[in-house]
Amino acid sequence: MSRFYITTPIFYVNGDPHLGTAYAAINADAFARWHRLLGDEVLFLTGTDEHGLKIQQSAEEHQISPQAWVDQTATRFVGAWKELAISFDDFIRTTQDRHHQTVKKFLTAIYENGFIEKGYYVGLYCVACEAYYEESELLDGNRCPVHERPVSEMSEENYFFKLSAFTDRLIELYESGKIQVTPEFRVNEVLGFLRQGLKDISITRTSITWGVQVPWDDQHVFYVWYDALINYLTAIGYGEDDTRFADWWPAVHHLLGKDIIRFHAVWWPAMCLAAGIDPPSQLLVSGWLLVDGAKMSKSSHNQIDPLSVVRELSSDALRYYLLSATSFGSDGDVSLERLRATYNADLANDLGNLVSRTVALIVQKLGGRTPPVPALDERIEPLQAMWLEGVAAWNEFRPNAALGAAMEMVRFSNSLLEQYEPWRQPVDDPASAWCLGVVREALRLATALLIPAVPDASAGVLARLGWHELGPLEWVAGGEVCELARAEPLFPRLVKGGR
Repeated sequence: MSRFYITTPIFYVNGDPHLGTAYAAINADAFARWHRLLGDEVLFLTGTDEHGLKIQQSAEEHQISPQAWVDQTATRFVGAWKELAISFDDFIRTTQDRHHQTVKKFLTAIYENGFIEKGYYVGLYCVACEAYYEESELLDGNRCPVHERPVSEMSEENYFFKLSAFTDRLIELYESGKIQVTPEFRVNEVLGFLRQGLKDISITRTSITWGVQVPWDDQHVFYVWYDALINYLTAIGYGEDDTRFADWWPAVHHLLGKDIIRFHAVWWPAMCLAAGIDPPSQLLVSGWLLVDGAKMSKSSHNQIDPLSVVRELSSDALRYYLLSATSFGSDGDVSLERLRATYNADLANDLGNLVSRTVALIVQKLGGRTPPVPALDERIEPLQAMWLEGVAAWNEFRPNAALGAAMEMVRFSNSLLEQYEPWRQPVDDPASAWCLGVVREALRLATALLIPAVPDASAGVLARLGWHELGPLEWVAGGEVCELARAEPLFPRLVKGGR
């Protein structure tokens, strides 16, 4: 059995979950579900980032303690992920004691290895990013390139991490492929940043108290990014359970947005090297979701509430749209109008209609008794090619291609029904039984490709077609006979103004 460890970035709790955070969680969940289907031992980690200046300021504005504030907001993420069918194995909060202990052990190891030293920092700081920027990185008017808000000049005594010591080693790791990046074009972005040369960076603060206290100097707390990144180690027992840690590290797949690639692709692997452990094995870098070409943000007032979509349609409808409409790694323009159109076209018309037709024809023409699955032959070999393309796409972190292959199987099966017209043939017609046996098996395999995206509806497809479980991930001729009965449509078609 192989192991598959996948993580999301931990989400900052200074606001409600939005479509961008949902997109990251849904992608990671889909990859985790696929690897469970393969029989892998899966660890899927997500959670919330609960320290930093923004949290401290928000708590003060609401006249409550930072801990009370994050307790309220973190609960909303847990609830949202349940509504979105996110099947996480561990949900970490950076205010948990287990995480505080890991942060202290990990950064103490770096300190004792000689890669942290005290200094004094003056720099341009974006509170929203919780990050310092070089002047050359800013937009006109000294504005943050991510949030487009003015940065502040800050100065204070800090401890610095000797990031510059790892420039050449990081370049070698990326050029050799020892750290893999998906999509591949992001590697050039990372290497371009590294070849400019790295500067040592501040990792502590004395101006705030809401964070993990530095164990060798109680006047400092760790800068929120250095605290947050270490969550990936907390979940697998770094410094507590050496066997568990060795089982899961460094073969981890970090899923992250392109706007935080610098932290994950430069700072984080350098920190691992400084602490004496291997860097992570793979970074999965997603693009942005756009509305009319602009990134969704609170200031642009163009956000889509994922939970309102779930409550109008279903979590499956939202998950399918986000995974199929955008190519992982690239930016993708999304809209509620296109979401509803995709639901009608792919899920209601193609998939839902095929399932209903197939069950109805088996009931009408074969008395409800399922026909045997025919062996593959030249008439239906395209189905096997589509299936293999879908498997390869999931394995290569290309969900839109995997779902595209599933829908090709659905459309091929619909065309097969049109070709053989079993509704026109006599009861127990052999050609009709052959056709319906092919379509039923094609739907089983197409459902396997769809499960990571639409887990709830996929269970409905299997149940309607007479399977208690998915079965082997390959074409299986023959099969046991079972009795089918008609059922309600899986995906009621949407009309203007509602269902």
